Amino acid sequence: MRKTIEVVAALIQDGDRFYSAKRKDEGELAKKWEFPGGKIEDGESHHEALKREIKEELSAIIEVDRFLMTVHHTYQSFDLVMHAYICHIKEGQLTLSEHLEDAWMTPSEMDDVDFAAADLGIIIKLNERL
Repeated sequence: MRKTIEVVAALIQDGDRFYSAKRKDEGELAKKWEFPGGKIEDGESHHEALKREIKEELSAIIEVDRFLMTVHHTYQSFDLVMHAYICHIKEGQLTLSEHLEDAWMTPSEMDDVDFAAADLGIIIKLNERL
């Protein structure tokens, strides 16, 4: 039986730009760009998971503004269910600890960047909305 991983993704917005980060050089998604986030722990709401993950990974406190979409994607070794939310920084600075690099980009600029496949539908939706 295939493994299904359920995660949340923070689309941290500043004006017309969104924050993204490049994954470490390991695993199936090595060096791919992504919207930050992570796995939902038992008993956690999506909002709680987003806030915890961003604080753990990027040392900042975010506010979740609204739900954007849920993505279902099949990778080679697992199935992914990703819930994406528009967010903004409430307190602190985004500081990398688990990624190789980061950038603030408009959705149209993201078209030229090597994002993880599951994130591509989110970028299309962001381009339609802006």
